[in-house]
Amino acid sequence: MQQIGFYKEAIDRALAGEKLPASPQRLYAPIDYILTLGGKRLRPVLTLMACECFQGDYQKAIPAALAVELFHNFSLIHDDIMDQAPLRRGHQTVHHKWDLNTGILSGDALLILAYRHFESYPPETFSALSKLFSQTAIEVCEGQQYDIDFEERQEVGMEEYLKMINYKTAVLVGAAMKMGAIVAQVNETEQDLIYEFGRSLGVAFQLQDDFLDAFGNPEVFGKQVGGDILSSKKTFLYISAMTQGTIEQRQALLDFFGNQNIAAEEKIKQVKLLFEATGATQAIQESIREHTERAFRQLDQADLSAQAKAYLSDFGKALMNRNF
Repeated sequence: MQQIGFYKEAIDRALAGEKLPASPQRLYAPIDYILTLGGKRLRPVLTLMACECFQGDYQKAIPAALAVELFHNFSLIHDDIMDQAPLRRGHQTVHHKWDLNTGILSGDALLILAYRHFESYPPETFSALSKLFSQTAIEVCEGQQYDIDFEERQEVGMEEYLKMINYKTAVLVGAAMKMGAIVAQVNETEQDLIYEFGRSLGVAFQLQDDFLDAFGNPEVFGKQVGGDILSSKKTFLYISAMTQGTIEQRQALLDFFGNQNIAAEEKIKQVKLLFEATGATQAIQESIREHTERAFRQLDQADLSAQAKAYLSDFGKALMNRNF
């Protein structure tokens, strides 16, 4: 197994070698644009890591990893349109740099290009990868729809929220790792165990993201702290506070979330105080630990070398202790 940076560089080189058609320029230029904006490349890196952990050749997993990364960027283009977001990774979003129609069509093309990367594999591997990819893609879309639905509802249950982040975020992490196992040609039991490890880690990752959005260091986190609060998003912290808080605390939270006239800094400050007072901050930390420990239990069951298990375990711990 290699350092994380080694796998990321392999993905970056493969993406740089992608030969997109020159025409129509307004279809392919936005695709090239978003792929060159960078990012952590976490999901495709996991595909290469999983392949090597199962004694496979990481280079054979590169087409599958590229499919994961192209799909992820397709979802980002469309998410930015739905969120009306002006910036992505510090740069203009595709639909702002070009226009709405271009964003929709280029995103669609990215999804199709993602599927084409499976064509380099033999029939049995192609079938397994494309089946997993299709199931994951529809679940990600379902998760996005749940997230949109929640914006229009006054109440959202914790089970509903956890299901949403499972579909919107975690299943792609699990699928990325399972693709590496498929390319390494291990049996389905091992494929499923590494999928569940990745999925549980993906839930913990998203919960950590929710926490850092409110309580992270903005210089390290890389984006505005309190963005979810300003958008009045019903995250784990909000749902937990509404479940555990007193009548007075719940009403205060509703008032802050429904007040469009309060200053941004004041809203963030007061809502964070309510999150702490209701025990929501402790609850989310406990849930992060619970899902991380579940991931490690699933990893322990996998037929991997002690070295591979230690490598993936260290990666999971580093991911959960991040400040980015």
